[in-house]
Amino acid sequence: MVTTGSVLLFLTASIPLILFPGPSVAFILATTLRGGRRAGLAATAGVESGYLVHVVGAVVGISAVIAASAELFTAVKVVGAGWLLWMAWRSVRAQSEGTLADLAPAGPAALRPLIAFRRGLLVGALNPKTAMFYLAFLPQFVSPDGGPLWAQLLVFGLLFIALAAALDSCWALAGGSLRRLLPAVRLRVVDRFSAGVYTALAAVTLSVRRATSVG
Repeated sequence: MVTTGSVLLFLTASIPLILFPGPSVAFILATTLRGGRRAGLAATAGVESGYLVHVVGAVVGISAVIAASAELFTAVKVVGAGWLLWMAWRSVRAQSEGTLADLAPAGPAALRPLIAFRRGLLVGALNPKTAMFYLAFLPQFVSPDGGPLWAQLLVFGLLFIALAAALDSCWALAGGSLRRLLPAVRLRVVDRFSAGVYTALAAVTLSVRRATSVG
């Protein structure tokens, strides 16, 4: 059983990390500007679902296997960065006309929540930096008296995701308000911003280095 002390220590260490906005926040904001709050919240759900993939990977040891294999680690990086760069290229090539005020939430050019969710899922799941983070961070709070190792890792991982989901949802809601405050912003500008976000995420993905040791 996870102890109260371990949970409090985990929260103390996790909250500052979650409060600091990172690349996923930029992705959520870009998605919200393009598709509105529903798309932003769907993207948030996708990102957190992608994080859940890494938590499960850490629990069953898949992340450790990938981290220990140079070939697998590089493959994950290349696939993730390649997809992000492809999305950046699509955003650059988009021939969007008009402004945010012209983009009807239910119109043919609207970003569907399901699409936003899928993109968020891939952003969260294809980032090896996230796998390395969970692999290194979660075991620090495991207690010998806390029960099975896998159960403690799962509890801490789910707790971290719940906290991240709450804050990222706030970013999505804030992005919706920003979208209404800036109705004259042209869609081409939003698409260029999205392209920059995807490119930055790809750069972060490619910059991740494999740990020299695992465990």
